Amino acid sequence: MSSANGARTSLVIGTRGSQLAIWQAEWVQARLQEIAPHLSIRLERIQTSGDKITDVPLAKIGGKALFVKEIEEALLRKDIDLAVHSMKDVPSVLPEGLAIHCVPTREDPRDALLSRNGESFHDLPTSAKIGTSSLRRQSQFLAQRPDFSIHMLRGNLDTRIRKLQEGQFDAIVLAASGLKRLGWTAQITECLSPEIILPAVGQGALGIEGRTDDVFIQNLLAPLNDSTSRIAVLAERAFLARLEGGCQVPIAGHATIDGQQLTFHGLVASEDGQRIIREEMCGPVAEADSLAVTVAERLLKAGGDKILQDIYGRA
Repeated sequence: MSSANGARTSLVIGTRGSQLAIWQAEWVQARLQEIAPHLSIRLERIQTSGDKITDVPLAKIGGKALFVKEIEEALLRKDIDLAVHSMKDVPSVLPEGLAIHCVPTREDPRDALLSRNGESFHDLPTSAKIGTSSLRRQSQFLAQRPDFSIHMLRGNLDTRIRKLQEGQFDAIVLAASGLKRLGWTAQITECLSPEIILPAVGQGALGIEGRTDDVFIQNLLAPLNDSTSRIAVLAERAFLARLEGGCQVPIAGHATIDGQQLTFHGLVASEDGQRIIREEMCGPVAEADSLAVTVAERLLKAGGDKILQDIYGRA
């Protein structure tokens, strides 16, 4: 909405309706209200296909795009002015006319183990029943603990934790960032190092998406952008795009930045964890995207192409 002189007086933030998504959107709303107290800012909850279908693995129903499709359609229709996403849910290719305008400071990118009896990853009993819907997590767990019994676990964070507490699983794996944002750090048994499980592309980061022609929103979001987080996350997304990967493929990519040096870790694995290919490269931050793409190409040449072909061939 605009005033008589053309200035924007209100804006609408699109978000999923989960507890975590609302927390994230409200955090952005509060920061923007601090920047522009004259604006009227409200949230628009949008139910996505991924929220509606909770009893089937994402890999079988279209992947993570299902968590953003309806929200992006609302952006393009101008029903909303911006959207707040978990970056790990955002496909590497965006619809024409949309862009990620802002990546705020990243939260902990690691995966978190929550075990019913307080055991760490290495102390979990033989044949422990593990809940996760992520092929990336499944493959890396099985590579180190082939005795584990992996079972699908979907739903909101509180639903997943409840199933653990009810005894349906010996342990579950969740993103540490979501638990920390909601103040549920006490639920975490162990934050898993990247040596045990390499994080998903974009994990722990928020992405604020808007229309490419909306200069007002771009300028409004500029103070929230964290350049280090943005560079790392965009490098990870360049890596994912080169592999043409999605939820149906066990792919992991994680960038860390120290001064002007970026280190990129990439991984491609078979679903059963029998084949794990890792690559690591360091280089200047200024060459972040090209370095990430090089890691992807090395993975493909080392046998990742065969793994991906096998998986896509069965899709």
